[in-house]
Amino acid sequence: CCPVYLGGSSSAYGIGTNISKRTCDQLRCTACDFRVSLFNDYIWDQSCDYLFFRNNMPELSKLRAKMIKKKGARAYACQCSWRSIGELTDLQTDQQLRWVCGKH
Repeated sequence: CCPVYLGGSSSAYGIGTNISKRTCDQLRCTACDFRVSLFNDYIWDQSCDYLFFRNNMPELSKLRAKMIKKKGARAYACQCSWRSIGELTDLQTDQQLRWVCGKH
């Protein structure tokens, strides 16, 4: 993917390009070396913190405790970072995230 896009649940998955703006579903974190999980129609609760994800990734049953249903959104998380996204966003706009396309 180049550029890499994140997006809400209405955004299609696939290889993202400038012409075909699709959200990457093969994200990997270069900081914690974890695959980035994504959950359609959910956002993360504001009380989420680093230790929550460090201790609970990738177990969905434990993560559900801090997931809030929101139609059209998509919750992303690895073991060290998390985001709730509602619309198509270029990953480069968020300098704190260390996520890259893990290759399709």
